[in-house]
Amino acid sequence: MAYIIGIDTGGTFTDCVVMDADGRIVTAKAASTPDDFSEGVMESLRLAAERVGLTTEALLRDTARLALGTTVGTNAMLQRRGARVGLITTRGHRDVIHIMRGARGVPGLNSVQVLHFPESGKPDPIVPKPFITEVSERVDCKGEVVVELNEDEAAAAIRTLVAKGVEAIAICFLWSFKHAEHERRVKAMVERLAPGVFVCCSADLIPRWGEYERTVATVLNAYLGPVMSRYLGRLESRAQTAGLRYPLQVMQCGGGVIPAAESARRAFLTLDSGPVAGVLASQYLGQLIGHKHIIATDMGGTSFDVGLVWDGEPVASYQSVVHQYEYFVPRIDIRSIGSGGGSIVWIDEVSGTLRVGPLSAGAMPGPACYGRGGSQPTVTDADLVLGYLDPHTFLGGRLRLDVGRARESLAPFATRLGLGLVETAAGAVRVAEHQMADLIRKATVQKGYDPRDCVVYAYGGAGPVHAGVYARELGAQGVVVPLGGLCSLWSALGAASADLLHIYEAVDIQPSPFDPARVAQHFAELEERGRAQLRADGVDPTHARLARSADIRYKGQINEVEVPVRAGRLDEAALAELVADFHRRYETVYGRGAGFHEARVEIVTYRVRASAISAKPRVVAAREADRTPAREAQAGQRPVYWSELGDFDATPIVWGERLVPGNVVPGPAIIQVPDTTIVVHPFETARVDPYGNVLIDLGGR
Repeated sequence: MAYIIGIDTGGTFTDCVVMDADGRIVTAKAASTPDDFSEGVMESLRLAAERVGLTTEALLRDTARLALGTTVGTNAMLQRRGARVGLITTRGHRDVIHIMRGARGVPGLNSVQVLHFPESGKPDPIVPKPFITEVSERVDCKGEVVVELNEDEAAAAIRTLVAKGVEAIAICFLWSFKHAEHERRVKAMVERLAPGVFVCCSADLIPRWGEYERTVATVLNAYLGPVMSRYLGRLESRAQTAGLRYPLQVMQCGGGVIPAAESARRAFLTLDSGPVAGVLASQYLGQLIGHKHIIATDMGGTSFDVGLVWDGEPVASYQSVVHQYEYFVPRIDIRSIGSGGGSIVWIDEVSGTLRVGPLSAGAMPGPACYGRGGSQPTVTDADLVLGYLDPHTFLGGRLRLDVGRARESLAPFATRLGLGLVETAAGAVRVAEHQMADLIRKATVQKGYDPRDCVVYAYGGAGPVHAGVYARELGAQGVVVPLGGLCSLWSALGAASADLLHIYEAVDIQPSPFDPARVAQHFAELEERGRAQLRADGVDPTHARLARSADIRYKGQINEVEVPVRAGRLDEAALAELVADFHRRYETVYGRGAGFHEARVEIVTYRVRASAISAKPRVVAAREADRTPAREAQAGQRPVYWSELGDFDATPIVWGERLVPGNVVPGPAIIQVPDTTIVVHPFETARVDPYGNVLIDLGGR
């Protein structure tokens, strides 16, 4: 089989990357189709097949793997278009999901919203109280059954929820991660009594300590399950009808792909899965060119996403927030804001200040300059007015931008603010760029990482346009636009090269000194589950990889830190090394001296990642040429507004695809590649490295 395909469906564009057996890459970009995202996916495949010189059917017949990063689940949450969910829980505990943690639902809110009481109320319930039923059963904290499951009550609960028209049922009992039989018996009853209803139970999804977070994760999965099942089933059917011979694979937030059928069952794993692919691609490239600390920034049409690679590994998190609901999920830590190229510029009526996002113009109608009926100004409109974008070469010339419409959309705002049109556009861009810098600080400084130790990787359709400013604000070491023209499809490339990954967890709170046999037994059981799943996936055992880790905390605390656990025999010396690693990792996160080395510690969660290594893109170093770009790389000049100069300046324009390794482009300059634009500000310098990456020296500013 010749081809591996990665697809990333964003809010504005659907990106497709096709990689052949030699690692060579062909790309395509199509408009996303929110009414049916599978249409945009199939169109991107058609465009990619044309570039390969094949029909869609011929391309898919010769495809060994099709991996998808999707925003369908995220969009369903944002738009509250998930399924009608019912919840079955232990009698006496129906209010857990509404009580939340503490008196108010403030997670996920900024400081202004927390302090402003009307904005810090609890969110609209994912599952209203009339759709929560209780069943008599009880398991204690040791996993012993105190009250047997009342199956008559369970059957009545199922019939009650079905009569109310639920499309999905979530099952979450107290201490079920210690004893899962009750949940699984009720799940089997749902499958028998209501075969058309989607059903899931917490013990199969997230067997973790924390009743509230576990309930939220289960309800979220039920809320998204029918939506994802329909979408993935429809897309996989269309792809297989067109010639695909293997199951569709779907990117998950934990940092790998899983088969579409499993992704439909574990739909909550698709939340934030698209940006994760870009972080994985950044990790791979960083290993090639020697960057251990990377801030991966993805600016698309709808959002700005940030992930971190530290010491060569993606920084992970095991707790997430959506609509103020906290839940457990093993995931690469991604932070996002609504600050993309399509983010709408507006004026706050209370303060009279200029704001950007989080609302987006989306793919249809899109920014005003697209000429598709949109009238509200966006960041893309402001970029066009400032001269950053060429209206004739946007998306390789496939979409002509209307400068007049962009100016018209911004003019009313300039009048209200008492500013010139250009100053208004520059202000909108600066607001967006500082919002991005602030988000990066939250993902780094607030987590104990120094952005000054990092290199910023800028990708997505709009990332290279703005990275020079937000990276300079952070004091980062420099900017990398990965593989030049491929940067706008970076997340699709990450999906194409992502490893197959399954994550297994078990909870057993064990204080130090640890029992080596007890620790080893947990890891052995999780590893066997991982091997069995990889065998079921058809993975050659020689390609399987198992990695162990544990969440550890100081006894009496609630803050846990994940620590890698070495392979091999776990004797007392290995466990002593694990405790020492915990102390070091704790002080990295919370500050030097924050640890208490004399205190006892305890393991809370045991974790095994079972993976299979996939093919990676062929990135080969080339010999560097002269510093001065060839004449054919020069595209003349155009006026560009530079805030550093306070005015427009005749700025050199360079064709990025005609640059070769070794070429240097001093700022100010605009480097145009087919699907994005690289903006090199005054006092900055861009250089093409042997791999084709564009490296931007920030000039010490």
